[in-house]
Parts: sequence; structure tokens; C-alpha cells
Amino acid sequence: MRGLAVASPLPPAAAAARRWPRASFSGRETSTQCWKYDLSQDRSLGGSLRIGQSQGSLLRHHSTNLLRPAAAAISVEQDDINTYLPKGDMWSVHKFGGTCMGTPQRIQSVADIVLGDSSERKLVIVSAMSKVTDMMYNLVHKAQSRDDSYMIALEEVFEKHMAAAKDLLDGEDLASFLSQLHSDVSSLRAMLSAIYIAGHATESFSDFVVGHGELWSAQMLSYAIKKSGAPCSWMDTREVLVVKPSGPNQVDPDYLESENRLQKWFSRQPAEIIVATGFIASTAENIPTTLKRDGSDFSAAIIGSLVRARQVTIWTDVDGVFSADPRKVSEAVILSTLSYQEAWEMSYFGANVLHPRTIIPVMKDNIPIVIRNMFNISAPGTMICRQPANDNGDLDACVKSFATIDNLALVNVEGTGMAGVPGTSSAIFSVVKDVGANVIMISQASSEHSICFAVPEKEVAAVSAALHVRFREALAVGRLSKVEVINGCSILAAVGLRMASTPGVSAILFDALAKANINVRAIAQGCSEYNITVVLKQEDCVRALRAAHSRFFLSKTTLAVGIIGPGLIGGTLLNQLKDQAAVLKENMNIDLRVIGITGSSTMLLSDTGIDLTQWKELLRKEAEPADLANFVRHMSDNHVFPNKVLVDCTADTSVASHYYDWLKKGIHVITPNKKANSGPLDQYLKLRTLQRASYTHYFYEATVGAGLPIISTLRGLLETGDKILHIEGIFSGTLSYIFNNFEGTRTFSDVVAEAKEAGYTEPDPRDDLSGTDVARKVIILARESGLTLELSDIPVKSLVPEALAVRSCSSADEFMQKLPSFDEDWAKQRSEAEAAGEVLRYVGVVDAVNQKGQVELRRYKRDHPFAQLSGSDNIIAFTTSRYKEQPLIVRGPGAGAEVTAGGVFCDILRLASSLGAPS
Repeated sequence: MRGLAVASPLPPAAAAARRWPRASFSGRETSTQCWKYDLSQDRSLGGSLRIGQSQGSLLRHHSTNLLRPAAAAISVEQDDINTYLPKGDMWSVHKFGGTCMGTPQRIQSVADIVLGDSSERKLVIVSAMSKVTDMMYNLVHKAQSRDDSYMIALEEVFEKHMAAAKDLLDGEDLASFLSQLHSDVSSLRAMLSAIYIAGHATESFSDFVVGHGELWSAQMLSYAIKKSGAPCSWMDTREVLVVKPSGPNQVDPDYLESENRLQKWFSRQPAEIIVATGFIASTAENIPTTLKRDGSDFSAAIIGSLVRARQVTIWTDVDGVFSADPRKVSEAVILSTLSYQEAWEMSYFGANVLHPRTIIPVMKDNIPIVIRNMFNISAPGTMICRQPANDNGDLDACVKSFATIDNLALVNVEGTGMAGVPGTSSAIFSVVKDVGANVIMISQASSEHSICFAVPEKEVAAVSAALHVRFREALAVGRLSKVEVINGCSILAAVGLRMASTPGVSAILFDALAKANINVRAIAQGCSEYNITVVLKQEDCVRALRAAHSRFFLSKTTLAVGIIGPGLIGGTLLNQLKDQAAVLKENMNIDLRVIGITGSSTMLLSDTGIDLTQWKELLRKEAEPADLANFVRHMSDNHVFPNKVLVDCTADTSVASHYYDWLKKGIHVITPNKKANSGPLDQYLKLRTLQRASYTHYFYEATVGAGLPIISTLRGLLETGDKILHIEGIFSGTLSYIFNNFEGTRTFSDVVAEAKEAGYTEPDPRDDLSGTDVARKVIILARESGLTLELSDIPVKSLVPEALAVRSCSSADEFMQKLPSFDEDWAKQRSEAEAAGEVLRYVGVVDAVNQKGQVELRRYKRDHPFAQLSGSDNIIAFTTSRYKEQPLIVRGPGAGAEVTAGGVFCDILRLASSLGAPS
């Protein structure tokens, strides 16, 4: 063979290249296939640049300075067929990607998996070792850029494979592989030198170089399998798979020619295990090429079809196909089965499943594809087949997955002149085609007044400009009113084969999006109903994805809960949530996840849910410094749950001042804190206006009667058309306890001390005795009844003597020490009431007729309902147009952590019901 002959000075790297033979090893006797480089006749470099096998040559075009193949690059032996290729279920096909083949240890694991398959015959398709394909492309890039470091890069490729082989193989197998590796690398060195000289590589040159990664990994695996004594051959699929170009960066297999070549190949070496190269193939002219993107998967599907395999298993590093991108939806689940159409739709919309073309070969022969995890053999994976497992008519199961595409723009063409005019759509999309843009989705109004479509954002400027040119006249005379571009869009697609036969799927999807406060810009759905596609703002895409996914795949209603104030009420609520969570999930499909707890000094955050069995310990050991702004940001930025609620269990005015902002962010608010609803009227009205205008909810049942249904009862009366005339009640559990027990056997100060000791009062009992808390409850009910009152409009009769007020008596302890000095006054009031057959009760009143309210100590006859209370019970009487003769009375415990937390818990469940949970 003739070596490189150079008539003009060469760069140092090119001058180092020499002739090397390349042996093609196929598990049989080695046949040497020599590539010949002849530079001696190239006019610009000293002669014509030719590379060939047998009579093959590579011609240099002076006009384009490109290299192109002029004759066959791959030799295909024309042996007579003496052993026919069996087809059918005896074959199983396995494909292992670069990650699976990434190290010698993993290659051995691949061999073990193959040997563990009990199928009669096995075909194993392999990719290059991890990162090798990129390294090979980089070699070509460096060479054609005339970067001398390409030789160093080639040496790195050589060292990587030599090291892997030495770890994996030994003896004659190692010697044979290294001999072949040396030969191939020498051949590549000469090839790259030629590319270096020309300053360019044709696609076939590049494909030839890049394909060596698969050649080497296939040989190493075949040797690893043969070590066990199993009969194994390896196949260079460029000798078998024949493809032809079908579009930009796409090829189609020639099944008939490929089947003929496979039959001839098999007749020469009918091994039970065949290890074949993925990704690479050849043209009908035997020129090396590749199967382009996801080529190894495509190789497996084609070969599986050629042998009519029982199934094709794609081994990866994930447990199967997820219901959504797990990087965006951490609650995504592994799907057990998918139909071919579902997998195709998911792939189209960006899901990391399979390239759509991979499904075509197996689909026509009804061969299942199974996606499995090589690193978790116990996981069954996901089967893609014609008829997936029955979902028993489950409405949610008919939607298999959700996928998204980002960085899109929506183009809207609108005008009255479009209606009824044939060819308008054709004209629009001809323009789009001419600029080379890819249309992702189309939506047209039935009136034909407008048509919109989504294209990649990077292509929209060209599309818009071309449309304005094409329809310049129509825009000028008004037949078209506008060509509008909306940037920053994303597509969310719901995919499922059974959506077509299941009513209500669209309703559920759009209800979930609406409740997550997502605005939909465009909708598309084909009559096959394999997918429902919506266009929305890109900034809303992840939230929309989570909202839709949680509605269909998690519990019917999933709520992310943030607790502010884990004190007496908040802590009790957390314990109640812990005790009831499993029951709610099982019986009502409500999934409550506490993802944040914050006190005044520390806070505990979680993306998916805090373990409530040890929340106190976690808050003590793993908490970070409290920061309310960061806490709220953690809630609003949560990428797992679309529905979030902040529960304010404090009595803090500053916390309550943030409700408006939280609701505006789409976070629901629940609270027993009275400060917001009894604060300045303008802020209250602003808060309620926002809440009513949005899809966010604001519940505060526990602000008035702890766990008693006071607010809900009042709302029920008003919403059904009743008119409130008068509300009167004992609203303070603390003061109810004090006056229920102040019967003459003990002094007033003793009763107050007892209430404080039992935890009924605030740390400073004056906070209860002042009546301010009752006044806040009165103002809340007054505003609920439609009265526009300020807290200052409510006259309050305080039970704290002037001499014991805060300005005169600085501490609670001092107050308690001095309170007995007023016992005589209290004893006198009680005696006077008793003499009249009455009792003392501290009440709040809403006079809706006269638009006023008041808080004071009153006397009631012993047979009055207010006189019949015990313990810390509250009682509220509603006098209305319907309940005029006899008031509607609500009575029960109105104080205590358990009942107050229970009231808050009821609001959480009320919110869940509003979001779709069963009532």
C-alpha cells in the first residue's frame, strides 16, 4: 500500500501522519481493510487528494474546497447465504447508552445483564463510552480548524479506551483489542491529517471519525461477554444498516436492503449473542453515515424490527418514563405503560422519552419498547406498546403525562377579511415555510377571524417580517387588522390516549389552571385527542405544570402549607395535621404538606414536606434564622405544589399587614389573627376586594369564635338573602370563664388568677379584661354584616380599673398583686345582680339597624341563654328578618388551643374543598 506522499511542506501535525492499516474485527478471522491516502497528485498540495478503499477515492473540489467521497467507503461482502436469519420471539434486543458503557465496571455490568437474559438469541446495541462521541466530534472540529492540538486530543481518546480495556480484559482478548485500537487510531491519525490539510471535513468524513466510539465499545463488550464462554460476535452496523436522507439532519432506513444485508451478515456468523454498534450506518453507496440525534435508540428499534424481536429494552440511568419532568415536578411518578402514540406525543413536546422516529420501526411490527434503569435492575421500568394496561376507566389515569416546551413566541394573524377566503391559511404557512421556521402549534377560531401559531422565539422575527411583507397590501386596506407577536410563551401539553373517550378531561385541566391563577393564551386539540395543548406565559409554565400534574397524579387536592407562629395554637394545629393527614389522604384525597414553619427567631423549610412526627426536634436542630420575607419567598417559589396557603397563628399586626401582598402572589391565607379584619377600614376593604377578584382565598373563621361556626353562619344567612338586625354575644372565652365562675364563693381576683393559671387568659390578663379583643370581634362581625365601622367607632367598657391600667401599672405581676384591692367593688356588682335574679356577663353587640356596635358588662336574667353558660363557652345570638321572634343561637367552647386550632384546620379543609376536594 502506498503511504502519504506530500509535495509541499506540511504542518507539524500533518507531517507526523503515516500509513496505517485498519482491521475490521467481527468476531471471526480478521480481514484487513486498508484506507489509502494519496496526496501526490493534488495540484494545490502537490496532487489530487484521494482516500479510498479498493477503487474508492476522495476528490477535492477546488470550487468549494470540500472533500467528498467518490466511491465506496465500506466493504460489504457478497457471500452466498448458507444460514438463514431466524426471526421472531426468540430474539430480545437490548440497547445500552453511553452512561451505561461509561466505565469498565459498567461494561462488565452490561455483560452480566445480557448473560442474565434467558432469551434464546440476543442482539445488543451499544453507544460509545460516555463523552466519547463529543470527544470525536471535537477531534474533527480541531482538525478542520487547523488546531494542532487535535493529535493530543486523539491521544486522550486512545488512552481512555486502552485504560478501559486493560481494566476489563486480559490475555489474548486484551491483545487483540489493543491491536485493533492501535490500528484504528493510526488510521484516524492519517484521516485527521488530511482534514487538517484541507481545512474542512465533509459530513461523511466526520461520520466516519465519530463512529469509531461505537466500534470500540462494541468490541470491548463482545470480548467481556465471550470471557464467560458464551458464543458472541460483534457487528459493525455500517455493513448492515442502510439509510437515506429524508430531511434536515434526518435519515430513513431502507428496510429491504438492510434486511438483505443482515441476512448475509448472519449467514457468516450465526452467533446467539450479537453486539452491534449503535448510531452508525451507511448509505446505499456504502458511505459511512450516522442515524443523527438519538441514533443508538433508533438503531435498536430498526434492528428489533428486522429480526421481529419479542421486545426492545432501552437501558438508561432512570427507572422509566416520568409523568412529568422530575426536575420541575419532584412528585412526578414512573409510568408503568404507555402507548406508542402517547410516547410519540410526549417526545414531540419535549419529554425525555424517545425520539419520535425511534418508535416508528417497532410500531409497525407491534414490538414493545421497555425503558429500564441499568443501575436499579429491580425497577420494572416503563413499557411502550400498542395497547397499554387497562386503567379501569379512571378519569385521572386517562392523562398519562405532561410535557412543556419553552422559549416560544405566539404569532396572531387577525382580520375580518380572512373569513371565508380560501387559501389564507395556506398563504400564511407558506411564508413560515419559506423562512424555515418550525410551527409547533396552530389554533384557529371557527369564525376564521384569526389564526395563531407558536414558533421558536429565535425564529419569530423572521416570521413576523416575512408576514408583514407578504400581507402588506391586506394590512394597508384593512383586510387584515394586525400581525401580532407575543414573546415569552411556553406550551403545556397533556398527553393521553384515552382522553378521546373520557368526558371532562379538559374541564379538569382548565379548572386546575384557573385555580393556580394561570391565564391561557391559546388552546389546541386535535380530534384524536391524544393531547390538549395550551399556550401560556413562560413565567407561569412551571406553576401550570405542577398544578395540572398535581390535579391528575397526586391527591385530588394537594396543599402546601406554611405555618407562621408554632406556639400554642400553631403547635396544636401542627399536631392535628400530623394525626389526620393519612385519614384525609385516604378518605378525601386531600394531601396536606407543611413545607415551612416559622417562629419569631427560627424557621424550618422543606421543598416537599416536613416530617410532622418530629417537627419540634427539626425546628430545634435544623432551623435557620427566621426571616418572614424569605419564608414567603420559599412558599411562592415552591416548584412542587401549585396550591399554597399561609396560616398565620400569631396575633401580630405586622404579620397581618402582609396578607394583601400574599394574596396578590397567589398564596391563600388562613388565620385566627383578628388584626387584619379589625384594622383600618380602607385596608380591610382593599384586602377583601382583592380576594373577591382573584382565585385566592382568605378564610378567618377562628377570628371570632375559635372553632365555632360564627363567620360561616353569618355568611350563610346573608348569602341566602336574610337581613341581619342584631348580633349579641359573649365572644371572649376568657371573660366567659371568669364570669361563669364568679358566683360569690371566690373573689374576683382569685377567679382571674385561676383563669390565668389554667391558660385561659393572655400572659397579661389586662389584654382580655380591657375588652379590646371583644371589640375586634364585634367590628369583624359588623363588617361582615355590611357595616363600615372603624374600631374606634366601638365604645368599649374596660374591666381594668384606671389605677391598674398599663400606664399606671407596668407589669402583669404587679397587676395581679394589686387586683385584690378591687375585689370589694366586684363583689358589690355581683350581689346587686344576684338580688335582682340576674348574672353579670361581658358582651359585644352589633346593632345593624342603627349602624353601630358596643362592648360592655351587662346583666341578664338567670333564665336567659347567656346565663346558662359554663366553662369558657361562647354564645352568639343572631336576630334577623327570618329569626326575629327567636334568635339563631350558636353556642360552644370559644377559647383554648385545641378548639382554635380546630377552627383553623376547618378553614384549611374549606380551602381544599374550594380547590376541588370532595365535600
